[in-house]
Amino acid sequence: MAGFRSLAYQVRDARNDRALRRHSLRRCLERFAPYGHRATWWHLCDRHGIAPEDRGADPLRLVAALEELEDARAVWLEYERQFAERRRREKHHGLRRPEWAWGGSGDAVVRCADPGVRPEGALGEVLRRLVRALESAPGTACPVCGDTELHWPEVAPVGPWAGALAWDGPVCAGCGIVVPRPALVDAPALLDIPSAGAA
Repeated sequence: MAGFRSLAYQVRDARNDRALRRHSLRRCLERFAPYGHRATWWHLCDRHGIAPEDRGADPLRLVAALEELEDARAVWLEYERQFAERRRREKHHGLRRPEWAWGGSGDAVVRCADPGVRPEGALGEVLRRLVRALESAPGTACPVCGDTELHWPEVAPVGPWAGALAWDGPVCAGCGIVVPRPALVDAPALLDIPSAGAA
């Protein structure tokens, strides 16, 4: 199975046809898709003028999309490296449980409940905002956009929040990410999960 860097090389390799280069970019998202696979693909397509179903997309646009994805991946890998170092130091000093950590959800670092609603800006900048929030205390607003309007999805994942489960966290009305509960202070209004029968 090819890794992220091998797939990135295939996207850049001018000897490959356009369909293979596009396919390789899509496969990069199997290794790193900060918003989730579909939301990240739509984000890259929107930002770089690629039609989502275009098998013959302009190679320059594919490479630009790849560069944005690589920048975001570098930001996240550096955060994970620093987090691992900090945890080693904390364990050495007897702290076995971190106060909180953002673990992401599967391959998504900052999952979007609805693939059509995503944060503004480049992936790398969004993840830099996220990392800054991770390095500060939990708050009452979205760590990515700062919006304070947070809505819990239905317990049964239906409608616009399909894919978001209530125990993941509330959905930010501003940028559409699922905000994990550890990122929020223990305010009852913020952490009050609706029941299955709530309307």
